[in-house]
Amino acid sequence: MKSAKIAREKNEMTPLVQEIEGCARRAGLDPFHTLFQLCDYREMNEIAAFGGFPIRYSHWRFGMEFDILLKGQTYGLQRIYEIVINHDPCYAYLLECNNPVIQKTVICHVFAHSDFFKQNRFFAHTRRDMIDRMAANAAKIRRFSDHYGTEVVEEFLDLSLSLENLIDYQAVIPPRNARDIEGKRTRDLMLFLIEQAQDLEEWQRTLLEIVREEAYYFAPQVQTKIINEGWASFWHSQLMNQFVLTDREVIDYASQHSLAVAATPGQLNPYKLGIELFRDIEKRGIDLFEVRANCNDAAFIDSFLTEEFCREQKMFVYEFNRRSGGYEIVDRNWLLVKETLLNQLTNAGQPFIYVQDDNFEGRGELLLVHDHHGLDLKLSDCHATLQNLYRVWKKPVHLMTVIANQPKMLSCSGNSKSEVAI
Repeated sequence: MKSAKIAREKNEMTPLVQEIEGCARRAGLDPFHTLFQLCDYREMNEIAAFGGFPIRYSHWRFGMEFDILLKGQTYGLQRIYEIVINHDPCYAYLLECNNPVIQKTVICHVFAHSDFFKQNRFFAHTRRDMIDRMAANAAKIRRFSDHYGTEVVEEFLDLSLSLENLIDYQAVIPPRNARDIEGKRTRDLMLFLIEQAQDLEEWQRTLLEIVREEAYYFAPQVQTKIINEGWASFWHSQLMNQFVLTDREVIDYASQHSLAVAATPGQLNPYKLGIELFRDIEKRGIDLFEVRANCNDAAFIDSFLTEEFCREQKMFVYEFNRRSGGYEIVDRNWLLVKETLLNQLTNAGQPFIYVQDDNFEGRGELLLVHDHHGLDLKLSDCHATLQNLYRVWKKPVHLMTVIANQPKMLSCSGNSKSEVAI
């Protein structure tokens, strides 16, 4: 797929944007300077496939994502109204065929996202020049492909991307050294490989660094999906109802807004959960701006989800029933609802994997530990990841975990794998 081109900027939007920005700032929001650009469907899908960026390195997974998005739009299964990225200035891409009511709504929504990116502490140490950085990374990878061959570079890029979740999602500031002064185990396995894997060529180390850097850039977005979308939905509702809507637009707006925050049994709608929780917090007299500044999704749910809220919002634990072909309520205990959500959100839903020893049994082998927390690993993914770690480490890799309440040691050495009770 060709690199997405910069969307066309439409000057006729400027008065509306300035009006809504003024309303947002009077309401207390403090967004980055935000630039709006209009896109057609194809441009919008290209930018979305690149993770919200107009230029990024070429890789098959972006092409696959573009194809999925384009088919979803073609068959009416999904529609992207806007894309906004964490950047200074903040860039927002709007679908040019949005009707006037939707366009007003998404502009309000974007300013709230921009405020969240600027004010939330989990974004405080992310790069704010990532468009330029993405372009520079793409240029580096093109040079590597020209020098070492496209297939060779793409193969190692595939390998690097398979490990991109092995970072420390709990770190507000990405670690700069895999071994801290207290010698604790590291959760930033990618950094550990960059620093300690002995047989990597420099271009391979650089690819790992690029993938890790981009993973840390996107990590706060993964951790704040509910609170970020809730904040944006809360404020687009406030701004539209208090300042922006005309009388003749109310019904159209109500119809569009209700679709965005609709609840479906068995599925989590981050817009719905986020906006309703912010409304509940407001009723309790808690400072919304403090919540926005200091919480990620896990803290948001852990601190503010109450029994009364779960009962009002009809939040239950669902499971899919194969006989009926639908989701059914299996538990109404609000504490179990909360625990289920936190299990999905803590550490961005990724398992806690630590480096225990890089000279296991004196053979230079790598020993990892899975901090279990009651959730078993998916073995097929686990063995594939261990195999890819072996390809980087170049020596056997072992993982201590728990499977069906039994401590196990999983090992990988080339194409051979083993699973031993310990």
